[in-house]
Amino acid sequence: MNRITAILLAGASVAICVAGVRASAQPAESHEAPVLGVSSLGDAAMGEIGRRIASAPKGSTVEIGPGVYRERIRIDRALTLVGTGSPVIDGEGSGDIIEITAPGVTIRGFTIRNTGISLDKENVAIRVLAARATIENNVLDDVLFGIDLREAPDSVVRNNRIGGKELDIARRGDGLRLWRSDNVLVEGNHFHDGRDAILWYSKGVVVRGNSAIDCRYGLHLMFSDDVRIEGNELARNSVGLYLMYSTGVEIIGNRFLQNRGPSGYGIGLKETDRFTVRDNVIAANRVGVYIDGSPFTTAQPGLFTRNTVAYNDIGFAFLPSARGNELTENNFIDNIDQVSVSGRGDLSANRFWSGDIGNYWSDYTGYDQNEDGIGDFVHESQTLFENMMDKEPKLRLFLFSPAQQAIEFVGRVLPAVRPEPKFTDEVPLMAPVEIDAMRRMGAASSRALGGAGVGLLGLGMSVLALARGSGGDRGPRRRSGRNMAEQGS
Repeated sequence: MNRITAILLAGASVAICVAGVRASAQPAESHEAPVLGVSSLGDAAMGEIGRRIASAPKGSTVEIGPGVYRERIRIDRALTLVGTGSPVIDGEGSGDIIEITAPGVTIRGFTIRNTGISLDKENVAIRVLAARATIENNVLDDVLFGIDLREAPDSVVRNNRIGGKELDIARRGDGLRLWRSDNVLVEGNHFHDGRDAILWYSKGVVVRGNSAIDCRYGLHLMFSDDVRIEGNELARNSVGLYLMYSTGVEIIGNRFLQNRGPSGYGIGLKETDRFTVRDNVIAANRVGVYIDGSPFTTAQPGLFTRNTVAYNDIGFAFLPSARGNELTENNFIDNIDQVSVSGRGDLSANRFWSGDIGNYWSDYTGYDQNEDGIGDFVHESQTLFENMMDKEPKLRLFLFSPAQQAIEFVGRVLPAVRPEPKFTDEVPLMAPVEIDAMRRMGAASSRALGGAGVGLLGLGMSVLALARGSGGDRGPRRRSGRNMAEQGS
Protein backbone atom coordinates (compact mmCIF):
# COMPACT_ATOMS: atom_id res chain seq x y z
CA MET A 1 0.00 0.00 0.00
CA ASN A 2 1.54 3.33 -1.04
CA ARG A 3 1.57 6.38 1.18
CA ILE A 4 -1.23 8.25 -0.58
CA THR A 5 -3.57 5.24 -0.44
CA ALA A 6 -2.78 4.72 3.24
CA ILE A 7 -3.65 8.34 4.03
CA LEU A 8 -6.93 8.13 2.12
CA LEU A 9 -7.86 4.87 3.81
CA ALA A 10 -7.11 6.29 7.25
CA GLY A 11 -9.23 9.34 6.50
CA ALA A 12 -12.14 7.16 5.39
CA SER A 13 -11.92 5.11 8.59
CA VAL A 14 -11.97 8.20 10.80
CA ALA A 15 -14.94 9.64 8.88
CA ILE A 16 -16.89 6.42 9.32
CA CYS A 17 -16.23 6.42 13.05
CA VAL A 18 -17.46 9.98 13.56
CA ALA A 19 -20.64 9.35 11.58
CA GLY A 20 -22.25 8.37 14.92
CA VAL A 21 -24.91 5.89 15.79
CA ARG A 22 -27.59 5.76 13.14
CA ALA A 23 -31.25 6.35 13.98
CA SER A 24 -33.09 3.31 15.27
CA ALA A 25 -34.95 1.39 12.55
CA GLN A 26 -37.85 0.78 14.94
CA PRO A 27 -39.81 3.82 16.18
CA ALA A 28 -39.98 4.07 19.95
CA GLU A 29 -43.37 3.35 21.52
CA SER A 30 -44.64 5.49 24.40
CA HIS A 31 -48.38 4.81 24.34
CA GLU A 32 -50.17 3.39 27.34
CA ALA A 33 -53.69 2.01 27.51
CA PRO A 34 -56.23 4.67 28.57
CA VAL A 35 -58.02 4.40 31.88
CA LEU A 36 -61.63 3.41 31.22
CA GLY A 37 -64.82 4.11 33.17
CA VAL A 38 -63.45 7.02 35.21
CA SER A 39 -64.84 10.55 34.81
CA SER A 40 -62.17 13.06 33.88
CA LEU A 41 -64.05 16.18 34.99
CA GLY A 42 -64.60 15.46 38.67
CA ASP A 43 -66.96 17.93 40.37
CA ALA A 44 -66.25 20.94 38.20
CA ALA A 45 -68.64 23.86 38.65
CA MET A 46 -71.34 24.07 35.98
CA GLY A 47 -71.15 27.02 33.59
CA GLU A 48 -73.67 28.49 31.16
CA ILE A 49 -73.29 25.74 28.53
CA GLY A 50 -73.49 23.08 31.23
CA ARG A 51 -76.69 24.54 32.65
CA ARG A 52 -78.32 24.65 29.22
CA ILE A 53 -77.36 21.02 28.59
CA ALA A 54 -78.75 20.00 32.00
CA SER A 55 -82.12 21.58 31.18
CA ALA A 56 -82.35 20.28 27.61
CA PRO A 57 -84.53 17.23 26.84
CA LYS A 58 -82.99 14.20 25.18
CA GLY A 59 -82.77 14.45 21.42
CA SER A 60 -82.90 18.25 21.38
CA THR A 61 -80.54 20.77 19.76
CA VAL A 62 -78.75 23.29 21.98
CA GLU A 63 -77.39 26.32 20.16
CA ILE A 64 -74.60 28.36 21.74
CA GLY A 65 -73.95 31.88 20.48
CA PRO A 66 -70.66 33.74 20.12
CA GLY A 67 -68.47 34.43 23.11
CA VAL A 68 -65.75 32.88 25.25
CA TYR A 69 -66.98 30.24 27.70
CA ARG A 70 -64.55 29.24 30.43
CA GLU A 71 -65.96 26.00 31.73
CA ARG A 72 -65.79 22.22 31.62
CA ILE A 73 -68.69 20.36 30.08
CA ARG A 74 -70.19 16.92 30.57
CA ILE A 75 -72.84 15.73 28.10
CA ASP A 76 -74.85 12.90 29.66
CA ARG A 77 -77.80 12.72 27.26
CA ALA A 78 -78.31 12.37 23.50
CA LEU A 79 -78.41 15.86 21.98
CA THR A 80 -76.84 18.11 19.37
CA LEU A 81 -74.62 20.93 20.65
CA VAL A 82 -74.17 23.56 17.93
CA GLY A 83 -72.00 26.65 18.00
CA THR A 84 -73.21 29.67 16.01
CA GLY A 85 -70.87 32.58 15.41
CA SER A 86 -67.72 30.59 16.37
CA PRO A 87 -68.06 30.39 20.16
CA VAL A 88 -64.92 29.51 22.12
CA ILE A 89 -64.72 27.04 25.00
CA ASP A 90 -61.54 27.77 26.93
CA GLY A 91 -60.08 25.29 29.39
CA GLU A 92 -57.81 27.94 30.94
CA GLY A 93 -54.82 25.62 30.80
CA SER A 94 -56.18 23.12 33.32
CA GLY A 95 -57.61 19.62 32.98
CA ASP A 96 -60.03 18.35 30.33
CA ILE A 97 -62.73 20.37 28.58
CA ILE A 98 -65.59 18.21 27.21
CA GLU A 99 -66.66 14.70 28.21
CA ILE A 100 -69.42 12.73 26.45
CA THR A 101 -70.96 9.87 28.44
CA ALA A 102 -74.19 9.22 26.47
CA PRO A 103 -74.63 7.70 22.99
CA GLY A 104 -75.87 9.74 20.05
CA VAL A 105 -74.23 13.12 20.84
CA THR A 106 -73.19 15.64 18.19
CA ILE A 107 -70.80 18.58 18.72
CA ARG A 108 -70.43 21.07 15.87
CA GLY A 109 -69.07 24.53 15.23
CA PHE A 110 -66.90 25.33 18.28
CA THR A 111 -63.36 26.49 18.94
CA ILE A 112 -62.07 24.44 21.88
CA ARG A 113 -58.75 25.50 23.31
CA ASN A 114 -56.24 25.49 26.13
CA THR A 115 -56.37 22.12 27.90
CA GLY A 116 -54.06 21.17 30.72
CA ILE A 117 -50.64 19.67 30.01
CA SER A 118 -50.65 16.52 32.17
CA LEU A 119 -49.64 13.44 30.18
CA ASP A 120 -50.38 11.26 33.22
CA LYS A 121 -54.01 12.47 33.29
CA GLU A 122 -54.17 12.70 29.48
CA ASN A 123 -55.76 16.14 29.44
CA VAL A 124 -58.03 16.28 26.40
CA ALA A 125 -60.28 18.66 24.48
CA ILE A 126 -63.06 16.12 23.76
CA ARG A 127 -63.34 12.66 25.31
CA VAL A 128 -66.07 10.31 24.06
CA LEU A 129 -67.12 7.38 26.25
CA ALA A 130 -70.23 6.25 24.34
CA ALA A 131 -71.29 5.12 20.88
CA ARG A 132 -72.51 7.07 17.83
CA ALA A 133 -70.90 10.41 18.59
CA THR A 134 -70.41 12.95 15.80
CA ILE A 135 -67.62 15.49 16.24
CA GLU A 136 -67.49 17.80 13.24
CA ASN A 137 -66.49 21.26 12.02
CA ASN A 138 -64.64 22.25 15.18
CA VAL A 139 -61.26 23.92 15.76
CA LEU A 140 -59.19 22.43 18.56
CA ASP A 141 -56.23 24.62 19.38
CA ASP A 142 -53.49 24.49 22.03
CA VAL A 143 -54.67 21.09 23.26
CA LEU A 144 -52.64 18.21 24.69
CA PHE A 145 -54.90 15.39 23.43
CA GLY A 146 -57.44 16.38 20.81
CA ILE A 147 -60.28 13.85 20.38
CA ASP A 148 -60.19 10.65 22.44
CA LEU A 149 -62.74 7.91 21.62
CA ARG A 150 -62.85 5.13 24.22
CA GLU A 151 -65.19 2.25 23.39
CA ALA A 152 -67.17 4.61 21.17
CA PRO A 153 -68.14 2.58 18.06
CA ASP A 154 -70.06 3.90 15.04
CA SER A 155 -68.84 7.45 15.61
CA VAL A 156 -67.87 10.15 13.09
CA VAL A 157 -64.92 12.55 13.38
CA ARG A 158 -65.19 14.95 10.45
CA ASN A 159 -63.74 18.26 9.25
CA ASN A 160 -62.01 19.24 12.47
CA ARG A 161 -58.76 21.17 12.75
CA ILE A 162 -56.65 19.89 15.63
CA GLY A 163 -53.45 21.61 16.75
CA GLY A 164 -51.17 20.58 19.58
CA LYS A 165 -49.30 22.52 22.21
CA GLU A 166 -45.89 24.09 21.79
CA LEU A 167 -44.10 21.31 23.61
CA ASP A 168 -41.28 18.96 22.77
CA ILE A 169 -42.75 16.29 20.51
CA ALA A 170 -42.30 13.57 23.16
CA ARG A 171 -44.43 15.60 25.62
CA ARG A 172 -47.34 16.19 23.27
CA GLY A 173 -50.55 14.18 23.24
CA ASP A 174 -52.33 12.48 20.35
CA GLY A 175 -54.45 14.59 18.05
CA LEU A 176 -56.83 11.64 17.67
CA ARG A 177 -57.04 8.35 19.51
CA LEU A 178 -59.45 5.48 18.98
CA TRP A 179 -59.51 2.74 21.62
CA ARG A 180 -61.74 -0.26 20.89
CA SER A 181 -63.94 1.93 18.71
CA ASP A 182 -65.13 -0.04 15.68
CA ASN A 183 -66.71 1.25 12.47
CA VAL A 184 -65.64 4.86 12.97
CA LEU A 185 -65.37 7.33 10.08
CA VAL A 186 -62.41 9.74 10.30
CA GLU A 187 -62.80 12.16 7.42
CA GLY A 188 -61.53 15.56 6.30
CA ASN A 189 -59.62 16.45 9.46
CA HIS A 190 -56.36 18.38 9.68
CA PHE A 191 -53.86 17.45 12.40
CA HIS A 192 -50.80 19.58 13.05
CA ASP A 193 -48.07 19.87 15.68
CA GLY A 194 -49.31 16.94 17.75
CA ARG A 195 -47.95 13.52 18.57
CA ASP A 196 -49.97 10.87 16.69
CA ALA A 197 -53.34 10.00 15.29
CA ILE A 198 -53.62 6.43 16.56
CA LEU A 199 -56.04 3.52 16.22
CA TRP A 200 -55.88 0.82 18.90
CA TYR A 201 -57.90 -2.41 18.74
CA SER A 202 -60.41 -0.74 16.38
CA LYS A 203 -61.93 -2.60 13.41
CA GLY A 204 -63.69 -1.43 10.28
CA VAL A 205 -62.41 2.15 10.50
CA VAL A 206 -62.31 4.40 7.41
CA VAL A 207 -59.65 7.14 7.41
CA ARG A 208 -60.31 9.34 4.39
CA GLY A 209 -59.26 12.76 3.15
CA ASN A 210 -57.31 13.85 6.23
CA SER A 211 -53.97 15.62 6.52
CA ALA A 212 -51.31 15.38 9.22
CA ILE A 213 -48.43 17.85 9.21
CA ASP A 214 -45.48 18.27 11.60
CA CYS A 215 -46.51 15.45 13.95
CA ARG A 216 -44.63 12.37 15.16
CA TYR A 217 -46.74 9.70 13.43
CA GLY A 218 -49.21 11.07 10.92
CA LEU A 219 -51.29 7.91 11.42
CA HIS A 220 -50.50 4.89 13.58
CA LEU A 221 -52.36 1.56 13.71
CA MET A 222 -51.90 -1.06 16.41
CA PHE A 223 -53.95 -4.28 16.42
CA SER A 224 -56.55 -2.63 14.16
CA ASP A 225 -58.05 -4.78 11.39
CA ASP A 226 -60.02 -4.14 8.19
CA VAL A 227 -59.08 -0.47 8.01
CA ARG A 228 -59.27 1.59 4.80
CA ILE A 229 -56.84 4.52 4.52
CA GLU A 230 -57.69 6.59 1.46
CA GLY A 231 -56.89 10.01 0.02
CA ASN A 232 -54.90 11.38 2.96
CA GLU A 233 -51.81 13.57 2.94
CA LEU A 234 -49.21 12.83 5.62
CA ALA A 235 -46.26 15.20 5.36
CA ARG A 236 -43.29 16.49 7.36
CA ASN A 237 -43.83 14.03 10.20
CA SER A 238 -41.26 11.72 11.71
CA VAL A 239 -43.30 8.84 10.22
CA GLY A 240 -46.19 9.21 7.80
CA LEU A 241 -48.08 5.94 8.39
CA TYR A 242 -47.02 3.08 10.63
CA LEU A 243 -48.91 -0.22 10.82
CA MET A 244 -48.24 -2.70 13.60
CA TYR A 245 -49.85 -6.12 14.16
CA SER A 246 -52.86 -5.27 11.97
CA THR A 247 -54.68 -7.29 9.31
CA GLY A 248 -56.70 -6.43 6.23
CA VAL A 249 -55.51 -2.85 5.70
CA GLU A 250 -56.01 -1.00 2.39
CA ILE A 251 -53.79 2.02 1.68
CA ILE A 252 -55.11 3.73 -1.44
CA GLY A 253 -54.49 7.07 -3.15
CA ASN A 254 -52.57 8.80 -0.36
CA ARG A 255 -49.59 11.18 -0.44
CA PHE A 256 -46.66 10.51 1.92
CA LEU A 257 -44.27 13.45 1.60
CA GLN A 258 -41.12 14.65 3.37
CA ASN A 259 -41.41 12.44 6.44
CA ARG A 260 -37.81 12.73 7.61
CA GLY A 261 -37.61 12.31 11.39
CA PRO A 262 -35.32 9.84 13.18
CA SER A 263 -37.21 6.99 11.52
CA GLY A 264 -38.36 8.95 8.50
CA TYR A 265 -40.69 6.37 6.94
CA GLY A 266 -43.40 7.33 4.49
CA ILE A 267 -45.04 3.96 5.24
CA GLY A 268 -43.85 1.45 7.82
CA LEU A 269 -45.23 -2.08 8.17
CA LYS A 270 -44.40 -4.33 11.09
CA GLU A 271 -45.91 -7.81 11.27
CA THR A 272 -48.94 -6.66 9.28
CA ASP A 273 -50.99 -9.09 7.20
CA ARG A 274 -53.33 -9.05 4.17
CA PHE A 275 -52.47 -5.48 3.16
CA THR A 276 -52.75 -3.68 -0.17
CA VAL A 277 -50.82 -0.50 -1.04
CA ARG A 278 -51.83 1.08 -4.35
CA ASP A 279 -52.06 4.38 -6.23
CA ASN A 280 -50.04 6.32 -3.63
CA VAL A 281 -47.32 8.95 -4.04
CA ILE A 282 -44.43 8.28 -1.65
CA ALA A 283 -41.88 11.04 -2.16
CA ALA A 284 -38.97 12.86 -0.48
CA ASN A 285 -38.97 10.73 2.68
CA ARG A 286 -35.89 9.29 4.32
CA VAL A 287 -37.34 5.84 3.58
CA GLY A 288 -40.34 5.51 1.29
CA VAL A 289 -41.57 2.10 2.52
CA TYR A 290 -40.10 0.14 5.44
CA ILE A 291 -41.06 -3.55 5.72
CA ASP A 292 -40.43 -5.65 8.81
CA GLY A 293 -41.95 -9.14 9.04
CA SER A 294 -44.79 -8.28 6.67
CA PRO A 295 -46.85 -10.02 5.48
CA PHE A 296 -46.94 -11.95 8.72
CA THR A 297 -48.56 -15.10 7.26
CA THR A 298 -48.93 -16.67 3.83
CA ALA A 299 -52.66 -15.84 3.59
CA GLN A 300 -52.02 -13.18 0.92
CA PRO A 301 -48.94 -11.57 -0.61
CA GLY A 302 -48.19 -8.03 0.45
CA LEU A 303 -49.42 -6.18 -2.63
CA PHE A 304 -47.75 -2.96 -3.82
CA THR A 305 -49.04 -1.73 -7.15
CA ARG A 306 -49.26 1.53 -9.10
CA ASN A 307 -47.39 3.56 -6.50
CA THR A 308 -44.90 6.30 -7.36
CA VAL A 309 -41.87 6.06 -5.10
CA ALA A 310 -39.70 9.06 -5.86
CA TYR A 311 -36.84 11.16 -4.51
CA ASN A 312 -36.52 9.25 -1.22
CA ASP A 313 -33.16 8.47 0.32
CA ILE A 314 -34.25 4.82 0.16
CA GLY A 315 -37.26 3.78 -1.90
CA PHE A 316 -38.05 0.43 -0.23
CA ALA A 317 -36.17 -0.83 2.83
CA PHE A 318 -36.63 -4.52 3.61
CA LEU A 319 -35.57 -6.35 6.72
CA PRO A 320 -34.47 -9.92 6.02
CA SER A 321 -37.68 -11.07 7.76
CA ALA A 322 -39.79 -9.58 4.93
CA ARG A 323 -41.14 -12.38 2.74
CA GLY A 324 -44.03 -12.75 0.33
CA ASN A 325 -44.32 -9.20 -1.01
CA GLU A 326 -45.24 -8.61 -4.66
CA LEU A 327 -44.39 -5.32 -6.40
CA THR A 328 -45.84 -4.53 -9.84
CA GLU A 329 -46.49 -1.40 -11.92
CA ASN A 330 -44.75 0.86 -9.44
CA ASN A 331 -42.61 3.84 -10.49
CA PHE A 332 -39.20 3.96 -8.82
CA ILE A 333 -37.94 7.42 -9.72
CA ASP A 334 -34.58 8.86 -8.64
CA ASN A 335 -34.40 7.41 -5.15
CA ILE A 336 -30.81 7.54 -3.96
CA ASP A 337 -31.09 3.84 -3.11
CA GLN A 338 -34.04 2.32 -4.96
CA VAL A 339 -34.27 -0.84 -2.83
CA SER A 340 -32.32 -1.68 0.30
CA VAL A 341 -32.07 -4.84 2.35
CA SER A 342 -30.70 -4.40 5.85
CA GLY A 343 -27.77 -6.49 6.95
CA ARG A 344 -26.78 -9.54 4.95
CA GLY A 345 -30.20 -10.83 3.96
CA ASP A 346 -31.56 -11.11 0.45
CA LEU A 347 -34.88 -10.43 -1.26
CA SER A 348 -35.37 -13.77 -2.96
CA ALA A 349 -38.62 -14.38 -1.03
CA ASN A 350 -40.18 -11.24 -2.57
CA ARG A 351 -41.16 -10.69 -6.22
CA PHE A 352 -40.61 -7.57 -8.29
CA TRP A 353 -42.72 -8.70 -11.24
CA SER A 354 -45.67 -10.95 -11.97
CA GLY A 355 -46.27 -12.56 -15.34
CA ASP A 356 -45.37 -9.91 -17.90
CA ILE A 357 -45.84 -6.95 -15.52
CA GLY A 358 -42.86 -5.39 -13.78
CA ASN A 359 -42.02 -1.91 -12.51
CA TYR A 360 -40.55 1.28 -13.94
CA TRP A 361 -36.99 2.05 -12.80
CA SER A 362 -35.46 5.44 -13.56
CA ASP A 363 -31.98 3.89 -13.39
CA TYR A 364 -32.73 1.10 -15.87
CA THR A 365 -30.12 1.15 -18.65
CA GLY A 366 -31.61 -1.39 -21.04
CA TYR A 367 -33.53 -0.81 -24.25
CA ASP A 368 -36.75 -1.96 -25.91
CA GLN A 369 -35.94 -3.12 -29.41
CA ASN A 370 -39.40 -4.46 -30.27
CA GLU A 371 -41.15 -1.46 -28.66
CA ASP A 372 -43.51 -3.53 -26.54
CA GLY A 373 -43.00 -1.28 -23.52
CA ILE A 374 -40.87 -3.87 -21.69
CA GLY A 375 -37.10 -3.74 -21.43
CA ASP A 376 -35.20 -6.39 -23.36
CA PHE A 377 -32.82 -6.98 -20.44
CA VAL A 378 -33.74 -7.78 -16.88
CA HIS A 379 -33.24 -5.05 -14.29
CA GLU A 380 -30.82 -6.16 -11.61
CA SER A 381 -29.55 -4.09 -8.71
CA GLN A 382 -25.78 -4.60 -8.78
CA THR A 383 -24.62 -1.18 -7.61
CA LEU A 384 -21.47 -1.74 -5.61
CA PHE A 385 -21.76 1.25 -3.31
CA GLU A 386 -25.43 0.52 -2.49
CA ASN A 387 -24.49 -3.04 -1.63
CA MET A 388 -21.81 -1.80 0.73
CA MET A 389 -24.21 0.67 2.40
CA ASP A 390 -26.71 -2.12 3.04
CA LYS A 391 -24.07 -3.92 5.06
CA GLU A 392 -22.59 -0.83 6.69
CA PRO A 393 -25.01 2.15 6.77
CA LYS A 394 -22.30 4.52 8.05
CA LEU A 395 -20.82 4.51 4.57
CA ARG A 396 -23.75 6.78 3.65
CA LEU A 397 -21.39 9.54 4.77
CA PHE A 398 -19.66 9.17 1.40
CA LEU A 399 -22.79 9.65 -0.74
CA PHE A 400 -22.11 11.98 -3.70
CA SER A 401 -18.45 12.17 -2.77
CA PRO A 402 -15.44 11.25 -4.89
CA ALA A 403 -15.20 8.07 -2.81
CA GLN A 404 -18.62 6.89 -4.05
CA GLN A 405 -17.70 7.71 -7.61
CA ALA A 406 -14.44 5.84 -7.26
CA ILE A 407 -16.16 2.74 -5.88
CA GLU A 408 -18.69 2.74 -8.71
CA PHE A 409 -15.84 3.10 -11.18
CA VAL A 410 -14.21 0.05 -9.67
CA GLY A 411 -17.48 -1.89 -10.01
CA ARG A 412 -17.75 -0.96 -13.67
CA VAL A 413 -14.21 -1.75 -14.75
CA LEU A 414 -13.70 -4.84 -12.56
CA PRO A 415 -16.73 -7.14 -12.95
CA ALA A 416 -15.20 -9.57 -10.48
CA VAL A 417 -16.06 -7.27 -7.54
CA ARG A 418 -19.70 -6.71 -8.49
CA PRO A 419 -22.11 -7.97 -5.82
CA GLU A 420 -24.83 -10.51 -6.35
CA PRO A 421 -28.06 -8.71 -7.39
CA LYS A 422 -30.25 -7.70 -4.47
CA PHE A 423 -33.34 -8.23 -6.60
CA THR A 424 -34.35 -8.84 -10.20
CA ASP A 425 -37.19 -7.40 -12.25
CA GLU A 426 -37.55 -9.70 -15.27
CA VAL A 427 -39.93 -7.40 -17.17
CA PRO A 428 -38.99 -3.77 -16.36
CA LEU A 429 -41.31 -1.14 -17.80
CA MET A 430 -39.85 1.44 -20.17
CA ALA A 431 -42.19 4.28 -19.13
CA PRO A 432 -43.76 5.32 -15.81
CA VAL A 433 -47.25 4.15 -15.00
CA GLU A 434 -49.78 6.98 -15.12
CA ILE A 435 -51.73 7.57 -11.90
CA ASP A 436 -53.70 10.63 -10.83
CA ALA A 437 -51.57 11.34 -7.77
CA MET A 438 -48.41 11.15 -9.86
CA ARG A 439 -49.70 13.76 -12.31
CA ARG A 440 -50.29 16.13 -9.42
CA MET A 441 -46.68 15.69 -8.35
CA GLY A 442 -45.35 16.90 -11.74
CA ALA A 443 -42.82 15.41 -14.08
CA ALA A 444 -39.91 13.53 -12.58
CA SER A 445 -36.45 14.98 -12.89
CA SER A 446 -33.36 12.90 -13.36
CA ARG A 447 -30.26 12.86 -11.21
CA ALA A 448 -27.03 12.12 -13.04
CA LEU A 449 -23.84 11.09 -11.24
CA GLY A 450 -20.53 12.08 -12.74
CA GLY A 451 -18.01 9.43 -13.77
CA ALA A 452 -14.67 8.90 -12.05
CA GLY A 453 -11.24 9.00 -13.64
CA VAL A 454 -8.40 6.57 -13.43
CA GLY A 455 -6.87 8.65 -10.63
CA LEU A 456 -9.77 7.66 -8.32
CA LEU A 457 -9.23 3.93 -8.80
CA GLY A 458 -6.80 3.67 -5.88
CA LEU A 459 -9.23 5.42 -3.49
CA GLY A 460 -12.10 3.20 -4.63
CA MET A 461 -10.10 0.02 -4.11
CA SER A 462 -9.04 1.19 -0.64
CA VAL A 463 -12.57 1.89 0.61
CA LEU A 464 -13.77 -1.31 -1.06
CA ALA A 465 -11.24 -3.27 0.97
CA LEU A 466 -12.99 -2.19 4.16
CA ALA A 467 -16.16 -4.10 3.32
CA ARG A 468 -15.72 -7.07 1.00
CA GLY A 469 -13.59 -9.36 -1.07
CA SER A 470 -14.01 -10.18 -4.73
CA GLY A 471 -16.70 -12.35 -6.38
CA GLY A 472 -17.45 -13.93 -9.75
CA ASP A 473 -17.94 -12.21 -13.07
CA ARG A 474 -21.55 -11.05 -13.45
CA GLY A 475 -23.06 -8.86 -16.15
CA PRO A 476 -26.50 -7.84 -17.41
CA ARG A 477 -28.54 -10.64 -18.86
CA ARG A 478 -31.25 -10.65 -21.50
CA ARG A 479 -34.77 -11.73 -20.61
CA SER A 480 -35.45 -15.31 -21.60
CA GLY A 481 -38.62 -17.07 -22.63
CA ARG A 482 -37.88 -19.73 -20.03
CA ASN A 483 -37.81 -17.20 -17.19
CA MET A 484 -41.05 -15.63 -18.42
CA ALA A 485 -42.76 -19.00 -18.59
CA GLU A 486 -41.62 -19.92 -15.08
CA GLN A 487 -42.91 -16.68 -13.63
CA GLY A 488 -46.24 -16.96 -15.38
CA SER A 489 -46.83 -20.48 -14.09
